[in-house]
Amino acid sequence: MYSLQLLFKASTGTLLLVLCLQLGTSKAQEDTPRRAIIMNVQVPQKARANDEVTVRLNLQTELRECLVCKSYLRSNVTVDGPFNYAFTSCLCATDPKNLYWDFRPNKSMPIVAVVDVIREQNICPDDEAVIPIKANRYYYSTFLVVQ
Repeated sequence: MYSLQLLFKASTGTLLLVLCLQLGTSKAQEDTPRRAIIMNVQVPQKARANDEVTVRLNLQTELRECLVCKSYLRSNVTVDGPFNYAFTSCLCATDPKNLYWDFRPNKSMPIVAVVDVIREQNICPDDEAVIPIKANRYYYSTFLVVQ
């Protein structure tokens, strides 16, 4: 009888330990904040003058809701043409975006890829896009050396 009581106590303790570990794991998963914007920018570091350069911006989100994003490039060096194009799109977790800019630089320049989360109607299909509370502008800066 005594050995049965020890077995019952051990199994209750084990169940309690498993329950605590399970609750702790669930809490840890909830505390991990979801990232509103994940940017991956690909820019060549070197180029020849007047050769075509491609900047690729991959956008993703970990939010359950969609976001309306306006993406564009900036520099203190004037570049005409596609460098100045701004893309407005609906970004959802299930639909990452790839954006491309092709341009011909004639001298070395800093390049900043900027993504603004904006409030604009008729971009996302269900018009239930959200705006993050903490930040609505994300950017990545690099430098392109032209030889």
